[in-house]
Amino acid sequence: MADITPFPWAEAMRFGFGVLRLSPQAFWSMTPRELAHAIHAVRGHSPEPIARDALNDLMTQFPDGRRDHHG
Repeated sequence: MADITPFPWAEAMRFGFGVLRLSPQAFWSMTPRELAHAIHAVRGHSPEPIARDALNDLMTQFPDGRRDHHG
């Protein structure tokens, strides 16, 4: 059985009401696909998140370390 992620209603409502300033009637009349297109129009394309293996490789190549902040 596949993991099913619930629809992020709280985020959708914050974006719809807060950013797009939609009325409740307009927001609840939209389909999730219409909302997704509106979000894309405002935020632009979001790239895919980095894969865990690629992140681990970067962390190995560029480890965080203590830095001397005293000059």
